[in-house]
Amino acid sequence: MKILVLNCGSSSIKYKLYEMTDETELASGLVERIGSDEAGFRYKNLSGSDKKETLPIKNHAEGIKIILRFLTDPSDGVIHHVNEINACGHRVVHGGEKFASSVVITREVIQEVEKCIPLAPLHNPPNLTGILACQEIMPQTPQIAVFDTAYHQKMPDYAYMYALPNDLYTEDRVRRYGFHGTSHRFVALECAKMMNKPIDSLKIITCHLGNGSSIAAIHHGRSIDTTMGFTPLEGIMMGTRSGTIDPAIIFFLMREKKMNLDQIDNLLNKQSGFLGVSKVSNDLRDITKASNEGNELAALSLQMCSYQLKKFIGSYIAAMNGTDAIVFTGGVGENTEEIREISMTGMEYLGIQLDHQKNLSDRKKTRFISTDTSKVKVMVIFTNEEIMIARDTFSLLPAHS
Repeated sequence: MKILVLNCGSSSIKYKLYEMTDETELASGLVERIGSDEAGFRYKNLSGSDKKETLPIKNHAEGIKIILRFLTDPSDGVIHHVNEINACGHRVVHGGEKFASSVVITREVIQEVEKCIPLAPLHNPPNLTGILACQEIMPQTPQIAVFDTAYHQKMPDYAYMYALPNDLYTEDRVRRYGFHGTSHRFVALECAKMMNKPIDSLKIITCHLGNGSSIAAIHHGRSIDTTMGFTPLEGIMMGTRSGTIDPAIIFFLMREKKMNLDQIDNLLNKQSGFLGVSKVSNDLRDITKASNEGNELAALSLQMCSYQLKKFIGSYIAAMNGTDAIVFTGGVGENTEEIREISMTGMEYLGIQLDHQKNLSDRKKTRFISTDTSKVKVMVIFTNEEIMIARDTFSLLPAHS
C-alpha cells in the first residue's frame, strides 16, 4: 500500500512516497520556483540516489507530472507505474470549523476549503491547486485532505473565543483556530510512546518552534489551547513574525507613521520577529553565531523568545493543573539548544530540571533532556508531519476505514 504525501506552497511542492506496510519512506524531494524557467527539482530514493535538476516548470500540474516521472523512472524510480500509488495525502493549512479530522476529498470538501481562503489567503489556494492537479492527473486515485487546524478544533469555547462583539464570531467566524496541528499531534503521540504511557493519561506541552512557531497544551490527547490564533501571526515571536503585540500599536503606526494596512501587514509578518529585533537574520543559526560573537541585539532576540516561551509554558501548566512532559520540536526546537537552555532554566519550582549535558549532546536524536529525577520530562522529538499525513490517508482508504 503506497501513499504519496504532497505539501503544495505558492511556488513549491514537497513530496514523500511511503510504503505503508512498514512505513518505509521510498522517495522524497522538492519542487521549487514553480512558474520559472529555472525551477529547481530534487529527488531522493531509498537506494541513495539523489538527483537535482534545473528546468522550466510552468505550474503545479507540471511539477506533479515530473514527480511521477521520477517515481516511475526505469533506473531510479521506486514504482513501475503511477497506478501503484493507492492514494495521495494533501496538507491543507486551514479547514475552519468544518473539519475536525482528515477527510476524503470530494467536490463539497473543495468548496469548503475555498470558503476558508479568506482565513488563509497565502496557503489554501496553492493547497487547492495541488489537489486539483492530482485529480486531473490521477483521476482514479483517492485524494485525502489533512488539515493543520483540525487537531485544535476540540478546544473549549472559552479558549478559542476572543473578547470581541459576538457577531464577529457568529457572522465572520473570527476566533482562534491554531495551526501546526499535524506536528503537535505527532510529537504528542511520540512523547507518550517514549514515556511508555497512554496518551489519554498525560498532560503534554508541545513547542513547535521554527520560522513559524506555536505551542499547544495537550490534555489527555486533546489540544485544549494553542498560541497561534485567527492567523499564524499570534503567539510567540517567530522568524519574521511579531507574535502577540498590543493591537493599539497598529493604530499608532497608522497615525504617526502614516502606514497603510498592507505596509503594516508586511511589517508584522515579514519584517518583525527575530529578523526585526536582531537586525541580523530570521535564521537562528545566524543569530546564535552573532550572539556568541557579542552581538547584543542577537542575544536580546534569543532572550525574548526564551522568556516568551517560558511564560506560555507556565500558563499552560496552570491551565492543565500541571504537566507531565514538555516537548521541543520543529527546526528551532530540535536544533537550538540555547532556546531550550534559557527557557527551561529557573523552572525547578514547577518540577522541571534540565540536564545541561543531555541538552547539548546527541543533537540529531530524539531524546530526553531532563534530569533523571525531574518530575516533568523534557524532550526533543523530531517531528514528522508527512508520516502523520500518510497515516491519516491510509486510515481513510476503504479497506481500512
